[in-house]
Amino acid sequence: MRTFIRIGIDLAKNFFQVHALEREGAPAVTRKLSRGKVLAFFAQTAPCRVGMEACGSSHYWAREIRALGHEVVLIPPAYTKPYVKRGKNDANDAAAICEAMSRPDMRFVPIKSADQQAVLMLHKTRELLVKQRTMTVNALRGHLSEFGLIAPKGIHRVKELLALAQADETLPEEAKQATVMLASHSDGLDEKIDDLEKTIAQASGKNQMSRLLDEIPAFGPLIASAMVAFNPDPSVFKSGSDFSASLGITPSQHSSGGKDKLGAITKKGNRYLRKMLVVGCTSVLRVAHKYKGALAEWIVAMRARKPERVVAVALANKLARIAWAMMSTGEAFRTELYTKA
Repeated sequence: MRTFIRIGIDLAKNFFQVHALEREGAPAVTRKLSRGKVLAFFAQTAPCRVGMEACGSSHYWAREIRALGHEVVLIPPAYTKPYVKRGKNDANDAAAICEAMSRPDMRFVPIKSADQQAVLMLHKTRELLVKQRTMTVNALRGHLSEFGLIAPKGIHRVKELLALAQADETLPEEAKQATVMLASHSDGLDEKIDDLEKTIAQASGKNQMSRLLDEIPAFGPLIASAMVAFNPDPSVFKSGSDFSASLGITPSQHSSGGKDKLGAITKKGNRYLRKMLVVGCTSVLRVAHKYKGALAEWIVAMRARKPERVVAVALANKLARIAWAMMSTGEAFRTELYTKA
């Protein structure tokens, strides 16, 4: 059984590149392994630290290799790029991973369980179906507008458009047939999205942390379950500020010479969670005047100085920090911060 201090592995579909070090300064041991021989290689290796990029199938391989007694870490791909030597290939990528994982200030991605990945699959499937529904409705609006049939914006106004198409005797039969097909497809997507949301809500209700986060304004089962599934280990972040920065809802910095200059939000990190948070906070702002408490007062003060969209993003930033604090401590949301007047 060979002994290494650390191993970097570049994942792929069929062939995996391994870069292993027996000691600092020693020549690296490199291997090109087929998919079926990966676990056999690590089973014959003494427990050590194994690093790989957080990409497709990485969580599966991390769980499998960790079950063999190894310590596995996942690195964001952007953080390994500075360590890639000239000429990109699998061997250089594995060497870069092996070097990046040795840095004391390197940040790692928490390894997700199969159940957490299953919940994320529900969210991603729902997002895909929502996009398809939007495409279908846009196609329906575009086609019928060519015949002079239009309806106000909004997914809930599509029925008015379909009623106009059905009542229009000048609309060709072929156009009516295509309209019926698009409408039927949209209705089918509506049913599937509703079913997915019910399944997500049921999964959220079974998780104690999801139930805690559900109490935060703007959250609900969708955001709460996604927050827990995407971030199974809040201790990865040093503070709520670091957590909100990982979602891309903190201002970008362009500072130099001791002068701080802040710009628009970075929009880096988890796009899905960021979108859900901002949409949820936009809904909160519509009814914020009916509430009282420190959070409600903060919203009023922000609205007096900033545009509505900026306030929604700032509120998303604030609620993300609250969510991190709740996930870290297990404390429930303090209802006195935001309660009905």
